[in-house]
Amino acid sequence: MASRLCSRFLRDSAVLSRLVVGSARQDSASWSLTAGNAACSRGWRNGFIFTPACFITSEAFLNRLMKGKAAEADGSLYRHPASVPPDDGEQLSLLLRHPDQPDNSKVLKVALIGAPNAGKSTLSNQLLGKKVFAVSKKVHTTRSRALGVLTEENTQIILLDTPGFTTASKVKRHKLEKTLLLDPWSTVKEADMVVVLVDVSDRWMCRRLDFEVLKCLAQHPNVPAVLVLNKVDLLKAKDRLLDLTAELTCGVVNGRKLRVRPVIKPPWAEKRAKRDPESSAHEDNTGPEGDADPDSGLSTEQLKAVKSEQGWPHFKEVFMLSSLDKEDVETLKSYLMVAAKPGLWHYHSEVLTDQTPEQVCTNIIREKLLEYLPLEVPYSITQLVEHWHDGENGDLQISVKLYVNKESHMNMAIGRAGQMVARMAKEAAEDLSDIFLREVKLNLTFKLKK
Repeated sequence: MASRLCSRFLRDSAVLSRLVVGSARQDSASWSLTAGNAACSRGWRNGFIFTPACFITSEAFLNRLMKGKAAEADGSLYRHPASVPPDDGEQLSLLLRHPDQPDNSKVLKVALIGAPNAGKSTLSNQLLGKKVFAVSKKVHTTRSRALGVLTEENTQIILLDTPGFTTASKVKRHKLEKTLLLDPWSTVKEADMVVVLVDVSDRWMCRRLDFEVLKCLAQHPNVPAVLVLNKVDLLKAKDRLLDLTAELTCGVVNGRKLRVRPVIKPPWAEKRAKRDPESSAHEDNTGPEGDADPDSGLSTEQLKAVKSEQGWPHFKEVFMLSSLDKEDVETLKSYLMVAAKPGLWHYHSEVLTDQTPEQVCTNIIREKLLEYLPLEVPYSITQLVEHWHDGENGDLQISVKLYVNKESHMNMAIGRAGQMVARMAKEAAEDLSDIFLREVKLNLTFKLKK
């Protein structure tokens, strides 16, 4: 059963590592990472065992998870993903509708936090089964907290997608919205569980948790937290996942100490390790005295202690996955379903997000601007929805005016013969059609700011 919870993305990988949760066999040229008594392995290949998209947990929890998966075998728990009504009134009415409470209802509020561009929105979309949140390779795509609702059978998971943690100095320097600074902190306060995402493909940032993330975890030590090592498909040296797990958890998971026995490394690996500076990960962070949030609730001594830490020793579980892979994310989704506690639903089962249709639209357009326009250009563009009405053929016709600072920015956005703006409008309309379940015709026009 455990093998079904593991990803296939390393099937053809030449370099594998050995991850054993619980009692592990000795091997002179292998890694072993131990926590608790559960075993989660996939099988031998090239003399090693590796468990991608797996988690470190207790045997009791694994048994509960397996029972839950067995109950899904007949497909009775499947529910088609909800959609967003294209009308503001309909969406508001849906949000205000009394939840259709089932028997033995369960609920869980989950806050997804992490550094910018860690993959929080991508993971949220994959969990929801529909693209609701904007996603791009540039930082600060998500500008304010957004809520997604995953409802299956008697369980409702409320996903709180937050902007990447940043500092007051960065917000001031780049003239960013204050929501980027405030929303992640306020969101964790109302969460039942925190999911911390780390981009393992970022060699400069993956070896320690972001200082702002550590501050948030330290302020809310009683909120259960799990660690997600994301983008493992982009990591070439898979054996590094074991090192990263030990470093980001301070060697402790679910209250149990991890045991990592090093592999016999070739000489080139030693040289590469010496070349990789770890200090650069936080070179932009000023000390806790200079840039710390005065409202964090932590004393100066606590802030100093947090800054000296590389990871968080109170994670309940550790997941290794790619948020783009549906099979990988199913492992985390199953975990959240089992972790949900008895309680009343907060929303009707047809609710997908608390965003208004216009917010969804402008966020998707921002995604395309960030994806196709260079440097700071998309960050300076503001949007205004001018027209939003039903067409004669039952389609949804939307007209959005985009204001830019410079004529050169406008030329880049429009492109030669209007090809760039046409491409962005076409792709945004396709995404919106999937969200609203209606054909969408989107018109984008640009205008210089006065």
